[in-house]
Amino acid sequence: MGAVEKLVTIRPKRVRLSGPAGEPINASVDIIPEKKYAFEIVEAKAKNGEYIAVSIKEEQRPGGIGYVLTIQNLKKDRGRYMDTIVLKTTSTIRSTIRIRVFGQII
Repeated sequence: MGAVEKLVTIRPKRVRLSGPAGEPINASVDIIPEKKYAFEIVEAKAKNGEYIAVSIKEEQRPGGIGYVLTIQNLKKDRGRYMDTIVLKTTSTIRSTIRIRVFGQII
């Protein structure tokens, strides 16, 4: 059985948005493509998008290009939700990356 090489580092792998209703709740995710398998992220959007807004920013890093994904809670009242962020990439190995988002507004 062969070894599987890492294509990308994603920190954190899942996002939890938790806090009081009416307060700003945000989270950031670092996405760092491995230099050997460099790719660009061409689109970032929420699968459902009812309770979250997403934006992505490219950053120059010592090891190459990386990305910062920002997720913002839009839910105004109490409750829980789940969504998935879909990132479209230029990679021929993995054309989409999915990041799960869990929200708990109290």
